[in-house]
Amino acid sequence: MDELEITPAERRRIKVRGAILDAAERVFAQEGEAGLSIRRIADEIDYSPAAIYKYFNSKDDLVEELKETFFGRLLQRVHEIVDRNEPFLVRARKCVRGYIVLAIEKPHHYVAAFSSIVLNSDLPEHGYDDTNKRRAFEVLCGMMAEGIGEGHLREDLDPTDAAKSLWASMHGLSMMIAHLPEFPLLKGMPQKLSQADFISFHADLLIRSLERPNVDFIKAGEASNV
Repeated sequence: MDELEITPAERRRIKVRGAILDAAERVFAQEGEAGLSIRRIADEIDYSPAAIYKYFNSKDDLVEELKETFFGRLLQRVHEIVDRNEPFLVRARKCVRGYIVLAIEKPHHYVAAFSSIVLNSDLPEHGYDDTNKRRAFEVLCGMMAEGIGEGHLREDLDPTDAAKSLWASMHGLSMMIAHLPEFPLLKGMPQKLSQADFISFHADLLIRSLERPNVDFIKAGEASNV
């Protein structure tokens, strides 16, 4: 039998597992991790809890699958942007914006994706190896290395440190909006930019802070002061 041929039993297993994950996605998106349970999912798709346990050992196992799926989407989104034939600084800004936009599209997923990171843990040893989260971060490191190597970003930057700083800043705004969905339009706070415009502003500000200074502009300024 061809190794690529799928048996009816395997096809059914894939279909049922997909249905369970789809139901978990719906519940998770509406109610967050606290509202997710094996029984709740079973009720959603009219299955018995015992049937679901054939595919997932526990709720934690299911949540980890949802987290990995979320970062799989993020990895795909980042690749789509980074691989475009566009100027580096355009792609860099789009990458930052794309990360934040995807995060706030599914805020429960995003918050939960980081909920298992224990304070004071060593991140590479805490469920980070061989994951879509790691792969997405590696793409970000690659983008920083490209920008530094081609002279778009400051030459004194270390690609990994720059990627970590950029990730921390993107994560900060993503979490802010996840917990305050109307941000930056908050009561009692001056209203200027819409949320979409603020995200673009934030992306521009972050990349601008990493850009290589305009040497010709600096020299012109120094000459005018002589």
